[in-house]
Amino acid sequence: MKRFSAKRAATVLAARLEPALLVVTAAALTAGGSAWLAGAGGLADLLWGLGAASALLPAAGWVVAALRSGQAGVDLIAVLALVGTLAVREYLAGALIALMLATGRTLEAAAQRRASHDVRALVERTPRTARRRTGAGVGTVPLAEVRAGDLLVVGPGEVVPVDGRVESALAVFDESVLTGEPLQVERAKDEAVRSGVINAGGAFELRATATEQDSTYAEIVRLARQASAESAPVVRLADRYAAWFLPLSLAVAGLAWLLSGSAVRAVAVLVVATPCPLLLAAPVAIVSGLSRASRLGVVVRGGGALENLGRARTLLLDKTGTLTGGRPRVLDIAAAPAWKPAQVLGLAAALDQYSPHVLAHAIVDAARERGVELPVVSDVTEDPGRGAFGTVDGQRASIGRTAAADEVPSWARAVDNRALLDGAAVAWLTVGGQVVGAVLLRDPPRPDAPRTLRHLRTAGIERIMMLTGDRAEPAQEVAAVLGLDGVRAELSPADKVAAVREERERAVTVMVGDGVNDAPALAAADIGVAMGARGSTASSEAADIVLTTDRVDRLADAVAIAGRARRIAVQSALGGMLMSLAAMAAAAAGLLPPAAGALLQEGIDVAVILNALRALRVGQGARPPLTPAAEVLIHRFAAEHNDLQDVVEAVRAAADRLSDSSGAQALAAVEETHRLLTERLLPHERAEEHLLYPKLAPTLGGPEATATMSRAHTEIERLSRRIATHLHLAHAHGGLDPDQLDDLRSCLYGLHTVLRLHFSQEEENYFSLAP
Repeated sequence: MKRFSAKRAATVLAARLEPALLVVTAAALTAGGSAWLAGAGGLADLLWGLGAASALLPAAGWVVAALRSGQAGVDLIAVLALVGTLAVREYLAGALIALMLATGRTLEAAAQRRASHDVRALVERTPRTARRRTGAGVGTVPLAEVRAGDLLVVGPGEVVPVDGRVESALAVFDESVLTGEPLQVERAKDEAVRSGVINAGGAFELRATATEQDSTYAEIVRLARQASAESAPVVRLADRYAAWFLPLSLAVAGLAWLLSGSAVRAVAVLVVATPCPLLLAAPVAIVSGLSRASRLGVVVRGGGALENLGRARTLLLDKTGTLTGGRPRVLDIAAAPAWKPAQVLGLAAALDQYSPHVLAHAIVDAARERGVELPVVSDVTEDPGRGAFGTVDGQRASIGRTAAADEVPSWARAVDNRALLDGAAVAWLTVGGQVVGAVLLRDPPRPDAPRTLRHLRTAGIERIMMLTGDRAEPAQEVAAVLGLDGVRAELSPADKVAAVREERERAVTVMVGDGVNDAPALAAADIGVAMGARGSTASSEAADIVLTTDRVDRLADAVAIAGRARRIAVQSALGGMLMSLAAMAAAAAGLLPPAAGALLQEGIDVAVILNALRALRVGQGARPPLTPAAEVLIHRFAAEHNDLQDVVEAVRAAADRLSDSSGAQALAAVEETHRLLTERLLPHERAEEHLLYPKLAPTLGGPEATATMSRAHTEIERLSRRIATHLHLAHAHGGLDPDQLDDLRSCLYGLHTVLRLHFSQEEENYFSLAP
């Protein structure tokens, strides 16, 4: 603790010293210039000399610190130049060097100051006490007193304090803090539970199987601390170039003194060799990159992180909340033959509207987005782990877990199969003891994720992998949809840290996550990126970069900005050093006295700083911004997509009815679907074609960018006309002919597939463009 306090005090002192030094050197140079203009040459030399001397001691301290760590950085040349100017009484040159040194250090401190990888949020979240049941009742005890075998009581919403086994009949948990999985998990009696997860149901009893120190959550805290402590310090870009520029400068200065016998020439060489392009240009470019990133909602905690991000070649991503939205959404709605999907969704939402369950929130949100009217339900209760119950029209209804398999009707078995194939959860709706519908829910990939990954590869990322604590099946499906290079599922926090370290052996590695379980992995990576808009405080504290907006595409923008800023920094530094080398040659030949050399060096500084400021501008590869009119249209049509989900589901439901029978009910379902297509979906598609796409063309590079989407509109129109023709024939013949069934069913299933694909493509390519 004392060592930590001393280190913190040193950091605070350094943070105050650099700005103070800048003020002192600037004041000395200005005051000396005023005295010189007033004819007081002696006073001017005194003031300039004081300015140079004021920078000498701090600069010497920086050099000593660098030498102790095995580095001889750019500050050594500055110290030698300061000593030389004072020794040969070139005080103006010394004052100019002191100002440049102070300016560079201040800029670099602003660019590279980064938050420490502390785990304060992890520690604060850790339970301090537990409720232990004994023969005398339930009492609160310090967590350190809990022993394996103790019987504990965990209340609703509380964090499980230690690893253990469920003693109650059933318990419901939010395990996202450890696994990232957004769906709540049910644990039956005797099933294992890890510390750190949240009790999402009613109170339950837990039999402790480990002490506080041996439990899962304590291990996460230790991992985060260890990984943070092992993070290597970032080597300054300036110091890397100084490795060859420093000995070259000293050699030229020494050779000039040896051949001419004049110490003034050697000092002049050191003055123009003072690596201001390194001290100023690189930090200015990096600070400019930080400024550009911050405008996009990307907080980069220091120039070192931005430099490293520009060199990154491997990207590791958590799944939940990073590649996916982090919240379950309604995937589909299945209805019994006598019910409609909208009825199922409305009744399910009416039962679930007061439930805190994450799936219940998703169902209620879906009903609100689609404008579904909720029926009146009375006597609503909830049984944690089983679902919500109520009375509607005099009958008992429920939404949640289904009955035994032999009581499930035949139409519902297809729902179970689809849930298995899609990696979805199912909430079953029963009325009067009969299953009448089901709601399928899944945490889908973010609409902007595919485009983001493409941009990341364009920006230089060569390997993209998913690391997740989630089950393998949904993880593999998301990885396949997004075209990842690999996926590792069912990982513990320790497994994630090991995977990050393994990837770091190959290349500079970025880790992106949003939960407490990701904090150790973020700290272990070369660059940790936290989804800070909805992620945990712990992950944000452990990260080098925080995305303050809930948009993963900002990461691609940040990588592009970092790469461009780093390239400009290198260009500025190398260009400035080449000009300095030319000036060194002139100084060595006696053509540049120290004061003139210092002024020339100032000119070089101005040139490289102006070049470095190009990092503030938008790169050529950046897409032009959307017009306000285009943004309004995007939001409008994105909202309409949500409203049209019931139409898409009706198309599939009608096709399913045709598979069961060809009678009047099947024909009525097709007629209702055609009405929905004609009145709601086709007007939407035509409006997109004639209103939205022309507005997007300038941003996307021309009308060809939307050509494939226009072709989808044509196919949707064609299939809709074909369905209309089948209905016309059915009305003429008094019903559906058997020879119509195959083609009509094919049209409906084909239209459903085209709509799903078309909606997904628009949401990915267009709707995610708007803020």
